[in-house]
Amino acid sequence: MDIVTKQPVLVTGASGFIGRRLVRRLIARQCPVSCLVRTTSQVEELRSAGAQLVTGDVTDRGSMERALADARPASVFHLAGLVKARRRGDFTTVNAGGVANVAAACADRAHPPVLVVVSSLSAAGPCAAGTPRVEADIPVPVSRYGRSKLAGEHAAAMYAGTVPISLVRPPIVFGPGDKGVLEIFRPIAHWGLHFVPGLSDRQFSLVHADDLVEGMLLAAEKGERIGARGPPGQGIYFIAGNDNPTYAELGRAISMALDRKSVALVRLPGPLLRLAGIGGDLITRIRRQPGWISSDKISDALAGSWTCSSAKAHMQLGWSHQAPLPERLRETAQWYRQMG
Repeated sequence: MDIVTKQPVLVTGASGFIGRRLVRRLIARQCPVSCLVRTTSQVEELRSAGAQLVTGDVTDRGSMERALADARPASVFHLAGLVKARRRGDFTTVNAGGVANVAAACADRAHPPVLVVVSSLSAAGPCAAGTPRVEADIPVPVSRYGRSKLAGEHAAAMYAGTVPISLVRPPIVFGPGDKGVLEIFRPIAHWGLHFVPGLSDRQFSLVHADDLVEGMLLAAEKGERIGARGPPGQGIYFIAGNDNPTYAELGRAISMALDRKSVALVRLPGPLLRLAGIGGDLITRIRRQPGWISSDKISDALAGSWTCSSAKAHMQLGWSHQAPLPERLRETAQWYRQMG
């Protein structure tokens, strides 16, 4: 029997877009699922699905230890993290410190569970000369977010000798329920406009949330584990679809998914985008609520192409995406319409 079928599982970040899908999939496998959730989390869907809720925060080592003591999991999926932040230090506190707390708490167990940490392609950095990144490449993150995710990977590696740990690095994640990629769909749906960052074409990898969840489960079941002195890339997996469209091509594909006959591409020069990023930072300070536009996000957007190869996941895990990109985009568009 594999370790994520009918075995107890603990999930952090369960109330998020990817976490909710993971919990539903685990419950379908008849796993007793416990979710570490904050007091402010939206938990109705998790509760109705049958998950056990444990109130706490990954930045609090004690609450993580209590969650592990209650759940006694065979595996832990750590998804909790920040993709946007109000203060610069928040990324490090949550994305690096949170991983350290989770891994340390797992290491304190008499029988440490398998730990799958969801990192990001941003931890690796953009690809060079149009060649998709592979796990053994030296990471060169270009944003505070990316550096915090890499710091989280390093924090996990400190416990490699005690806890069986695998790292999953997804690129752009999309699908029904996602509000980040909605910001790309919205101007195309409303005005027939697709805003392209920069004046040159850049390619991007994407992965549907359901395909990412499948990769995470496979990594828990039979993934390679990171080693304290292992070769570069050991225990790390990129999980991405086969398509690497340019941002312009992605806009056209979304237009087709929305049944629009055409879409106008609006290319935004780098200096204008950087100015918009500074404006986003100012709005965040005034509202005390982070937005999707920031100087940090602009740093990533203008850094080059963001593609990665899933060849290792194909070979070692038997993972593959389950539907072509146009079909997945249409499914996502239909969900956005249904939800208004």
